[in-house]
Order: sequence, then structure tokens, then C-alpha cells
Amino acid sequence: MRTHERVLAQIETGLAAGKWSIGERLPAERALAEELGVSRPSVREAIRILEAMGIVRTAVGSGPSAGATLIDRPAAGLGAAVRLHVASGTLPVSDVVRTRVLLEAGAVRDAAERASDDAALARAREHVEAMADPALDATAFLEHDQDFHIELARLGGNQLVEAILSGMRAAVASYVAAGAEAVEEWPRTAARLCAEHRAILDAVTRHEAAEAERLMRSHIETYYRETGLGER
Repeated sequence: MRTHERVLAQIETGLAAGKWSIGERLPAERALAEELGVSRPSVREAIRILEAMGIVRTAVGSGPSAGATLIDRPAAGLGAAVRLHVASGTLPVSDVVRTRVLLEAGAVRDAAERASDDAALARAREHVEAMADPALDATAFLEHDQDFHIELARLGGNQLVEAILSGMRAAVASYVAAGAEAVEEWPRTAARLCAEHRAILDAVTRHEAAEAERLMRSHIETYYRETGLGER
């Protein structure tokens, strides 16, 4: 195990034991290096990794906000990790679609069971109404489409699911855009997708969890089949 990995392991142990809490600052670089018995460059590298993972926020200087402060932003680290793996191009579209079905069907069920955030529901409906504009081009439509799906995942209340889906956004956008180019009559497909979005959101608003889950599953799988992406 490399030195900075030992530093990460020791910090993880400290977090799990309650040695530091969210909002607190970690000891200064020099103090942490002495406490852990490692070099300052090793501590510095470990802190950079923790920042990329969304565990700490760093600031330079000598004031009360300087140094590494513990935060908790799972979407930052998980999203970045998923995006990098997707960018490698080794994940087949079928895997992305199946993962979406598993995560989004469950998330929308949770959203329907909760559905108490009126502001979030209103934002989701704004995206649906924007997609209903027949003058909207495919690029703008698909941007609203993704925002709508992420909003529903957020309504589900599971930060881990939201983080993974946010990280998958680029991969989803890629295959959805390819599908839009493949269909013969995009305006007709767009109108159907919009109607499906509205039906899903209505089911969530009415707290019909099973129906919302069924509609989301059908929505994702139907588009995948219709565009011929499953044959590639």
C-alpha cells in the first residue's frame, strides 16, 4: 500500500470512529503528517484525493476557513468516477439502459411515495411543459429530458442513486441523442416522450408508486427498442 493510501485509510478510520465531524477542519498538513507518521507530500496527495471525492473542501490562507474542511457531497465523487468510466467507451449501451431501468424505476417509486417537495415537483413540470413546445429542437428537448429525469431521481431522496445517475448523464445523453437521429419522425417521437413524461409525473404527484415505476420502466425500454439501439 502506498503512503498516501495509508493516509486515506487512517483518515477513514478516524471518520468512522467519530474523531472528526462534518463541518470540522482536519488538522493542518504538518500536524496531520506528524500524527500519522508520514511525509507532508503524502498528506497533501491524500487531501487532493479526498477533495476530488467530495469529502473535504480546501482553502488556502490562515483564516478560520483555511485548510481542509470535512463536507459530504457524494454526487461530486461518485459522479466524476462514473463519468470517467463511461468516457472510456467500454460500457455497452445495453448496460447503461439496464442500469437506468433499475435505478430510475426504483427512484420514481420512492418519489411517488414521498412526493412532498412542491418546489421540486414544479421544476419537473416546468421541464415537461418546455418539452411540449413543438418548435423545440432535439438538442434542447433532450437537455430538458435529462433535467427532468434527474429531478425525479432527486425527489426519490436517495443521494447515492442521484449521484450515480448524474454521473451517467453523459452516457445517457450520448445514446439518447443517437436514438433521436435514428428515428424517422423525431417530432412524433418527441410528442410521445413528452406524453410519457407527463404521465409519469402525474403518477408521482398522485402518489401512485407502482404505476409510476411501471411507466418509467416502459418509457426507458420503449425508446431503446424504438430507436434500434438494441440491435447495435
